[in-house]
Amino acid sequence: MKKIAFTFLVATALSGCHTLDLNPLSEASTGTFYSNQTELELAVNDLYRTAFWSNDNELFSDNEWHRAQLTNAVIGGTMNADDAAVQTFWLNSYKAIARANSFIANKDRAAASTPAATLLRLEAEMRLIRAYQYSRLITHFGDVPLLTEPLLLEESYTVARTNKDEILAFVFSELDFAAQNLPVTYAAAETKRLTKGAALAIKSRTALYMGKWAIARDAAKAIMDLGAGYELHPSYAPLFTRAGEMSKELIISIPRDEKQQVFGNAAYVQDNISRNAGGFGAQLPTRDIVDAYECIDGKPIDESPLYDPKAPFTNRDPRLTATVVEFNTQWLGYNYTPHPDSLQVFSSKENRKVPNKDTRAVAAFASFTGFLWKKGIDQTWADRLVEDNDAIIFRYAEILLTYAEAKIELGEIDATVLNAINLVRARAYGAAVEDTKSYPAVTATSANALRQVLRRERRVEFPREGLRYMDLIRWKLAEKVLTRPVIGLPDPAAQNRAKWPFPGVTPLDEDGIADYSGFGTDVKVLAQRNFDKSRQYLWPIPAVERRVNTNVTQNPGY
Repeated sequence: MKKIAFTFLVATALSGCHTLDLNPLSEASTGTFYSNQTELELAVNDLYRTAFWSNDNELFSDNEWHRAQLTNAVIGGTMNADDAAVQTFWLNSYKAIARANSFIANKDRAAASTPAATLLRLEAEMRLIRAYQYSRLITHFGDVPLLTEPLLLEESYTVARTNKDEILAFVFSELDFAAQNLPVTYAAAETKRLTKGAALAIKSRTALYMGKWAIARDAAKAIMDLGAGYELHPSYAPLFTRAGEMSKELIISIPRDEKQQVFGNAAYVQDNISRNAGGFGAQLPTRDIVDAYECIDGKPIDESPLYDPKAPFTNRDPRLTATVVEFNTQWLGYNYTPHPDSLQVFSSKENRKVPNKDTRAVAAFASFTGFLWKKGIDQTWADRLVEDNDAIIFRYAEILLTYAEAKIELGEIDATVLNAINLVRARAYGAAVEDTKSYPAVTATSANALRQVLRRERRVEFPREGLRYMDLIRWKLAEKVLTRPVIGLPDPAAQNRAKWPFPGVTPLDEDGIADYSGFGTDVKVLAQRNFDKSRQYLWPIPAVERRVNTNVTQNPGY
């Protein structure tokens, strides 16, 4: 009997590749496919797409908010088994798993016509991709069905969830296989392919998320010692634009190109750029993330004498102005200021003053938080309305901070921990790590102090990269952070100009979480976040899957 995928994967058998048209995969059958090296490569290459590689949505965290969407199932506390984001996550993961299983089961058909080394490398890529899917599934859903080969239709109705610890052991084993059989580097024409470092990076993050500190430490250290040329990009800001796409800091990044129209999302671009530049100013940094950056003395804003709430960008960690558009600076050809009295601004693009559509005194829907993203925004976006930067999934800075965090949690605090954190911090200041007079080097040695520093460092290093949500989940901070309101500026008529842009120093607690409750009407609640700690630390199993197979149980609370 012909073998097919698990029931929720029946519709996910091989589908068309978006770059090649060799015997279209949508018409392929496992009975005839995988017969030569070209078909093997085509099957692997088709999984190098952002449908199968992504970090979490930044809107699931306290770093970002969307004016039009207002909320989502995560920060609104409404997640349920019919949620579209849940279903898409699950479906795409098992699509990739089904394709990997089919490849592994049938690859030997091409053994006679494919060099053994190539066949082994392609198998290692597929096993890595499958392991990556399972790592994401267990960190979000807990126990899930573990499928390692194609199933008969009647067999698929009896599949149940497998304990996440068993799946984790499988993931680590598969990643070890991949690390042993993938090259450290490729020739220049194939630099974006999965490598030994990629396998180790997935292993280190997965272990960190699952609290396997020693494994996380060792995998991170293996990358640090790999000799693959990984290093921090010289400058922080360019790394996230097209100029940084070939950086030695990138371990896994998925290529995207303007010609692939699926990535040319004009509405997304407009959501992220200023209204003066033709955008909507809708997808916004929160006040929470702006307040998270330290001052240049290494102290939080509520401890540093250098902080001035009326000049919030002054004397701050340089990553702030690399991530958020600084007030009264030229951005996309226009001076950016949301001040309610700035009714006109100078445009370097038009070489004249123009109406300021980035203040709500002129445009009612200008940024409600007052802030705009700068990180990852290419200066040509406003002209092309195309977002085609490569998608960064893993980079070397994460490996350094994973190593440091794992060592802190293991009680192995030593000079290597401080050096790993300081390498990331020094790069932000454009300084050498040993030049401790040029940046606020970390010198603390207590676990509690270093834990706070490490968590703050992760937050300000990785905004917009999709890591904040899982940090909140694994640190068990979601129930605190995602129950606080999204704060914006008061309406222009109610804004006290003497207190612009913010009425005082924001208090931060021991976890670096901001408290705006004492500011009264000097701030405006834009939305109320909600998070149900009794159930939301795990996502629900999609209802459609349980309707097909009742052996698949549901997570508590759903």
